[in-house]
Amino acid sequence: MMSGGAEGGVRAGDARLSLQACVVRHVAFESLGTFAPVLASAGFDLSVMDAGVDDVFEPILRSDLVVVLGGPISVNQQDRYPFLADEQRALGRRLREGRPTLGICLGAQLMAAALGARVYRGPAPEIGVASIELTEAGRSSCLAPLAGQPVLHWHADTFDLPDGAVRLASTAAYENQAFALGRNVLALQFHPELDPHRFEQWLIGRAAELAATDVDVVELRARMKLAGSALHVAGVSMLGHWLELVNFG
Repeated sequence: MMSGGAEGGVRAGDARLSLQACVVRHVAFESLGTFAPVLASAGFDLSVMDAGVDDVFEPILRSDLVVVLGGPISVNQQDRYPFLADEQRALGRRLREGRPTLGICLGAQLMAAALGARVYRGPAPEIGVASIELTEAGRSSCLAPLAGQPVLHWHADTFDLPDGAVRLASTAAYENQAFALGRNVLALQFHPELDPHRFEQWLIGRAAELAATDVDVVELRARMKLAGSALHVAGVSMLGHWLELVNFG
């Protein structure tokens, strides 16, 4: 049975406990970014696993917290990237138990698929720095610090809202930008974890993709420079609020 976590459980930062966090990374530059020091300060022992290289199945199952990061591949390319099937299968078992899980971009799409929702191509790639529109539930959630705050969007796939999940944010082109399932499960299509000081790595790593679009790289860089400091503050605040809500045991 799905559980969102009971009152009075273990919280991050509890000095009595050391919590294990498994971070699943698909490409080096899409890292934990500004979230890494927040998790470390909250008492997590971070284990960063590289998908396709490391066996992530058991760590996903046993860790106190799992964070699944983004990447330039699709959930629907499991014939090309078989490790995605293992990630999705492990996430399915974890999510059915309502255990603390955070997914970003590809990670959110894998979570949606693991919960039985359809993942499919969006109307057009959404690449840029723009605000999200919080739903009523989103405004009263941990996403509240992101209200009006431009964030990084870099995705071409979208997903249907999983059964039982609550939509927290949307954009004009992508209705499902964030969802929660109970207190312990949070999926984000956008990138609040981005370290603005390392954004150039994204532009280099995604150079071939950018060349196939009409995105103005100079403008994209400038928009991130304007938004970066405030995004750092808002993203860290969002994660801190979520960790306060999550039940770790």
